[in-house]
Amino acid sequence: MNSFLVIQTASIGDVILATSVLEKLHKHYPDARIDMLIKKGNEGLFSGHPFLNEVIIWDKSKKKYYNILRILYGIKHNHYDVIINIQRFAITGLLTVLSGAKYKIGFDKNPFSLFFNKRIKHTIKKLNKHEIERNHQLIADLTDEKPAAVKLYLSQNEYSKISQYTTRDYLCIAPASIWFTKQYPVEKWIEFVAEIDPDLYIYFLGSEQDYDICKEIINRSKHSNCLNLTGKLTLLETTALMKKAGMNFVNDSAPLHLASAVNAPVTAIYCSTIPAFGFGPLSDNSVVVETDEDLKCRPCGLHGFRECPEGHYKCAYTIPKEKLLIRI
Repeated sequence: MNSFLVIQTASIGDVILATSVLEKLHKHYPDARIDMLIKKGNEGLFSGHPFLNEVIIWDKSKKKYYNILRILYGIKHNHYDVIINIQRFAITGLLTVLSGAKYKIGFDKNPFSLFFNKRIKHTIKKLNKHEIERNHQLIADLTDEKPAAVKLYLSQNEYSKISQYTTRDYLCIAPASIWFTKQYPVEKWIEFVAEIDPDLYIYFLGSEQDYDICKEIINRSKHSNCLNLTGKLTLLETTALMKKAGMNFVNDSAPLHLASAVNAPVTAIYCSTIPAFGFGPLSDNSVVVETDEDLKCRPCGLHGFRECPEGHYKCAYTIPKEKLLIRI
């Protein structure tokens, strides 16, 4: 096998978990060409990656189908030996089928998997497998039976950019999530931050869209040493800051997987979702925090919702701040 294309055009967290496949392929085929297809916005994860030959970027925001045709032309031109399609949506399945690759692998949930050379059953259920184990099934026949760790590569440049923040003891908080029911409530974050030693620095992380929620937590908690860094750091700079933190407090969202990718300490708060779905933390120093109440409505979904279907959001409000405070 001389060339591989790995396809994962989903969210940041899914792309990070797919790096396990990259690591295993490189270990077994160190001289092979390995490329990756991702959606625009996630390419910052692979800046300076040491063995990825090319990161192919699909811009879904404009000229979506024109861009996919352009990508298909490039893929056919590259004559890949193997395409490993981790994404389960139809358009990447069609791309795989039309690629001209000698060997096509993907999950059975992809509508075009019938035309792959190998299709693997993908099942998400309680106490099933971690996502990196599910992904590894795609390449087990080409490598071995054990999945590799997820990994992002940080350069001295990332560490230099965040060096001004690492001269004192600190912890990081990433309080936001795309999904409301994955997010520990603002009021609970405020209670937690207000109890933290005022001499300990707290850095708030996230995208530009998370600025207001972090500002509210900082202002209302009245902690004296908070800094709102939302939108000010790249993905890899954020990861570097998390790696050097005393602890990182996150939801079931992208920052959780950033921590896993560099073995950073992490406390992961699960509200409507559960780690048994297979997307839990992988760091050596990691703890899952969730409610102790037996709620019949939890989990209410794999990805969360814009609002609590039951209207009470007990899966989040019944998680006491003490469960977080003991992790400092």
